Amino acid sequence: MTTMLGVSLSGRDVLLVGGGAVTARRLQRFLDDGALPRVVAPDLSPAVRDLVEAHDVPWAPRRFRREDLDGAWLVHTATGDLQVDLRVAALCEAQRVLCVNASDGAHGTARIAADTRSGDVVVGVMSDAGVDPGRAARLRDAIERLLVSGRLPLRRRRGGAAGRVDLVGGGPGPVDLMTVRARRLLAEADVVVADRLGPADALLPELDPDVLVIDVGKRPGHHPVPQDEINRLLVAHAQAGRRVVRLKGGDPFVFGRGGEELAACLAAGVPVEVVPGPTSAVSVPQAAGIPVTHRGTAASVHIVNGQGEIADTTLAALSDAAVTTVFLMGVAALPRIVAAALAHGVPEDRPVAIVESGHTPQQRTTRTTLAAAVADARAAGVRNPAVIVIGDVARASLLLPEPELAGDTTT
Repeated sequence: MTTMLGVSLSGRDVLLVGGGAVTARRLQRFLDDGALPRVVAPDLSPAVRDLVEAHDVPWAPRRFRREDLDGAWLVHTATGDLQVDLRVAALCEAQRVLCVNASDGAHGTARIAADTRSGDVVVGVMSDAGVDPGRAARLRDAIERLLVSGRLPLRRRRGGAAGRVDLVGGGPGPVDLMTVRARRLLAEADVVVADRLGPADALLPELDPDVLVIDVGKRPGHHPVPQDEINRLLVAHAQAGRRVVRLKGGDPFVFGRGGEELAACLAAGVPVEVVPGPTSAVSVPQAAGIPVTHRGTAASVHIVNGQGEIADTTLAALSDAAVTTVFLMGVAALPRIVAAALAHGVPEDRPVAIVESGHTPQQRTTRTTLAAAVADARAAGVRNPAVIVIGDVARASLLLPEPELAGDTTT
C-alpha cells in the first residue's frame, strides 16, 4: 500500500542521477517547485543540457558515487541501467533518503504523482506500486477537466484566507459559452453578486447552499441597488476575507460598469481581476447569423448604449455604409434612434435586425429597414433583452440563401 504525502521541496537539495529524457521531464518539474536540483551523469541529453545551462544547475559529469547522496532530501534515479538504479535506490534506503526509481517504481521508496493544479489546490494521482502510470495520467486528465469546468467543490473551508474580487463576464446566457476560468472562480466563490442577465439562473443552483447570493439585477427604470452600493458590497465582503464573484451578463467592460467596480476595488486595496465574457454586442447578432463585420460589407463596428444621447459619432457611424452600428439596451429608445438617423440623412432602406433573447430558446429576429423599424418592432411586440443591429450586415440575404433563418420575422 502507498501513503500519499505532500512534500515541499522548495529550497531543498534534490539529486538526479542520469541525464536522459526522463531526467529532463523531472528536472523541469523540480525547478518549477523551487527545489535546488543537481545532476550526476556521464553525459546529458540536449534537453537536460539546456535546462542545466539555463538554470545553472550543478552537474557532475561522471558516474554516481555513494557520497553524492550527502545532503539530499530526495533522489531521482533514471540512468536507463536497471542495476545502477537499483544500487542507487538501495543506498538511499540504507541512508533513509527518499528515492524515486524511474527504472522500477516498485523498488523506490517514493513516486511522483501525476498532478494537476487549480488555483492553490493540487490533486495528485498515482497507481499503487507504480504498476500503471498511464492510467494515473488519464485519471489526472479527467480530474483536471472537472476542476477547470468548476464541477468539483473548490471552496475554501478554513477562514483566514485573503479576500478578493473577480469581475466575471457570463456571456449572453448559455453556461457553456462561459470561459472555464469563470466556471472555476464561481466554484470557489463565497459570495456571488449577480446581474439579471447572463447565466445566473442556470449557475446559481449549482452553488453550495451556504454561498451568499446577492441579486443586484437592474431593469429598465428599476435600479434597486445603486452602483455605489454594489461597489461597497464588493469591497466589504472582500475585506472580510471572502472570495467574491461579480457575475455579469456579457463582458464586464462593455456597458457593464466593470471599470467602475475595478476602480473601487483598487482604491480600497482589494485584489481584483477581470474575466472576459462574450459581449452581447457580438455574440447575440452571431446567434442570428449576423456578423458585425464582414469583408466587402462592413469594415468596423460601432457599439452604442441605447439609453444615452445620440452622439455625433453615432450619427456618423449610421451614415457610413461600411460601419455596423449595434445598440444595446435600445428597445425603448428605438423611435428616438430612428428619428435621429433619418434626420441626419441615413437612407431609409438601411437594413435593421432586432435580435431578442439571443442564445436562448426564446430567440427571435425581426428584420426590417430603418424607415419601417419602429412600426415593425411594435407589430412584432419586440421586448428586452434585445440587440439592435443597423447596417448592411443585417440583410437576410448576406450569408444565407432563402428560406431565411428559422425564427426570423422579416418585413
